[in-house]
This record gives sequence, C-alpha cells and structure tokens, in this order.
Amino acid sequence: ATLEDSFLADLDELSDNEAELDENDGDDGKEEEDIDMDMADLESLNYDDLDTVSKLQKSQRYIDIMQKVEEALGKDSDGAEKGIVLEDDPEYKLIVDCNQLSVDIENEIAIVHSFIRDKYKLKFQELESLVHHPIDYARVVKKIGNETDLTLVDLEGLLPSAIIMVVSVTALTTKGSPLPEDVLQKVLEACDRALDLDSARKKVFDFVESKMGSIAPNLSAIVGSAVAAKLMGTAGGLSALAKMPACNVQVLGHKRKNLAGFSSATSQTRVGYLEQTEIFQSTPPGLRARASRLVAAKSTLAARVDATRGDPLGKNGKALREEIRKKIEKWQEPPPARQPKPLPVPDSEPKKRRGGRRLRKMKERYAVTDMRKLANRMAFGTPEESSLGDGLGEGYGMLGQAGSNRLRVSSVPSKLKINAKVAKKLKERQYAGGATTSGLTSSLAFTPVQGIELCNPQQALGLGSGTQSTYFSESGTFSKLKKI
Repeated sequence: ATLEDSFLADLDELSDNEAELDENDGDDGKEEEDIDMDMADLESLNYDDLDTVSKLQKSQRYIDIMQKVEEALGKDSDGAEKGIVLEDDPEYKLIVDCNQLSVDIENEIAIVHSFIRDKYKLKFQELESLVHHPIDYARVVKKIGNETDLTLVDLEGLLPSAIIMVVSVTALTTKGSPLPEDVLQKVLEACDRALDLDSARKKVFDFVESKMGSIAPNLSAIVGSAVAAKLMGTAGGLSALAKMPACNVQVLGHKRKNLAGFSSATSQTRVGYLEQTEIFQSTPPGLRARASRLVAAKSTLAARVDATRGDPLGKNGKALREEIRKKIEKWQEPPPARQPKPLPVPDSEPKKRRGGRRLRKMKERYAVTDMRKLANRMAFGTPEESSLGDGLGEGYGMLGQAGSNRLRVSSVPSKLKINAKVAKKLKERQYAGGATTSGLTSSLAFTPVQGIELCNPQQALGLGSGTQSTYFSESGTFSKLKKI
C-alpha cells in the first residue's frame, strides 16, 4: 500500500470513532433525560396526591398476606407440623413474609408521616418538634384539625400532660394559618392511612408472637415472643438470625436517639430490641451493657437450636435463661471481705543456700577476720587507741593492747582447715631452714651436772643422723620380713 492509501485508511478510522462518540453522546443524553424524569417524578410525589406517595395498601402482596394473617388468627393451630423442614413449613413462610411486610409497613408509615408533616406545617409548624412519634403526630393532627384555640381540643390520652401543656402554649404563639379545605382533607386522609397501617402492623406482630412458641421456642424463652418476632423480622428469618454473630444481634433495631441537648451519660448505646426484654429491664443500669452482650450471645445459640429443630420443647432456652439470671446475680454480689493475713513465723522459711568453690571463696573474701574482731571489741577499764589520738578518729579496740605495739595480727583465717600434707610440707620447710647454723654456735654446753659437756646441736632440733637415726633409736622396733 502506498502512503496515500495509509492516510485514507486512518481518515476512515477517525470517522468511525466520531460516529461511535456521537452514539455514546446520544446515550448519555437519554440517561440524563431519564434522571430528569425521575427527579420530576419525585418532586411530584412529594406534595400532590397521597395515592402516588403511599402504594403499599393497594398492592396485591399486602392484601394476600393480611388475608392469610386474619385467617391464621381466626383458627388455632398446635404449631408446626412434625416431620417438615422449617423452610418448607407454610406457617414459617408466612411468618417470614409477615416480618418483611412489617418492615415495609414501617417505611410506609414514615412516608405518610412526612406527607402529613409537610402539609400541616403551614398550620402548626412547631408541632413536629414537640411530637416525634409518627402515630402520635397523626393522632394529634387529626384531633386538632383547623382549630386555632387548643383549649377547646381534648388531647388527654394522646400525649403526656407535660407535652399537652407545651403544645397548648406553643399554639398561642404560632405563625401558622388555617389550611384550605382540600388540603385539610388530604391531611386527615393521610392520618387515617397512618393509623390503618399501624393497626395492620400490630396485627402482624400479634400473629408472629402467637407463632413464636412453635417456630422459635428456645429464643422466645430467653427474650420473649414479641422481641423474638422483631429480631426475626429485622434479620430476615430464623435461618438468617442463626447465621448472624452475637455482636450484630445486639444492635438489631438500634436507632439513634435525639436527646435534644440533654446529657447522654445515662443513655444506652448500641442496644436494639434487646432493650425491651424483661432481663434487660430488671438489670441495674450499671450492668445493662454487660447483660445485653450476654443476652445477645445466648439468643444466638438459642436461634441456632431453633433453626435446626433441635429442641421443640424449649428446654435449652429455659436453661440458658436460668444461666443468664445466675450470672447477673453473681455480678451483683459484693466482693468477699479481705481476710487478715498473719505474719509469717520468723526464720520459718528455709534459706536459700548454695555450695561450691565460688561460694566458699566469696565467704572467705567477706568473712570477718580476727583483726576486725579485735577492732570491734573493747576491754573493760582500758582506753583504746585511735587513729587521731585522744579518742579522736577511728578506734582500734583491743588491737595493740597486748603490749606488742603492733597492729598486725595473724592473717590466717581461723576457719580454714589446713591439710595434713600441707602441714607436713610446712614442717619440712621449717626443718630445712633451721639446719643452717650460724658461726657462733658451739658444741659445748654448760650443765649443772657435769659442767661443760659436748653435745650435738642437730640433736636438739630432733634430727638424727648416722647411727643415731631411727634405725638404731631406742624407740625403734624390728620388723620381720617373709622370705620369698
């Protein structure tokens, strides 16, 4: 191919890439249009019509499940059929569906509450900050309506007396105006729908609680039927709850509380539905965190037993509940009194002693010598000498008291035992050194008997030589030798 052909091929490729980019731009434009349509739908769903916001009650799934629940509540059943796997049990399937439906109902109530709040804030804007619960808010809005004077509205039974007083005082200073008739009608209809959803949720919970004794007897024995139903509903079934770790079971249903500026020192954090159990409520506040962890751990074990149908009578659950109760009682016991510890008997313990050459050398090195003993001793009635004289300085004790005018004493330790061989060698050295006589020595000796006598100077030292050896000595004896 020539150079012109290669250039033309490159131009064709560039044109194809531009076409693909145009197509992609067209797709992006469609996506942007879809996003704009979704945002427009959301904006239209916020304020226009309640039916476009709340669609759960008109769904076929809601109608079928509520019908089955009403039929199951109408007839009494002994529990799950024996020999059927838990996942294949129709009652268990209905319970799982009810748990999922209860979550959807709560979400739907939140949507309806938002609708009521947005519409009614034109009339009484401060009410949403005074009444936080969606159902209580719907009941109060339905009760007040377009009434401007709240002294004519009886709110007893709907709210506590303190909140009723605050609402009445706040209504006098509100800047809201009465709602138009069509808007008020939509608000009242939304309130009725919220109350209907709340009653349906209660009905579903009643059904699930009635079946908890047969579906999860061990879990119900620990936390109760109501809490067991809520745990199963939030976890997505008994099998999902059994596979969940205890730390996650502890926070199921946890919601961040709005303390409105109050102290959070006494508020329990990281506690969900387990806060509603009888064990948690009867535990002192200081031990509730530990109790919630313990209950979560034992609830997980009980859910695993129930998931495998290991104990349909609930004996394991009762045993676990009793174990929890004993542990909490043990935590509340006062610590044992501190017993007085008697002093040990003096010198009763055996001292650590070790022997060997190194220890002997160390003892000899640090032993108290005779010189030190004399320095530490004082004679009665005799003044001691001192280093500076006249009793000044370091005293010498009994050193130099014998009249030798010396401070030197024998440096040989008294405890050292000299071997017989060493003593013999010392004697031989002394004898060898004494054999050398000076030139002034004489063999003449003056005795009172004979006057002048001749004597052997070596005999005085005990050394015999020649015929005066041990062989011819008077103390020597003869030995008899055997002939060979």
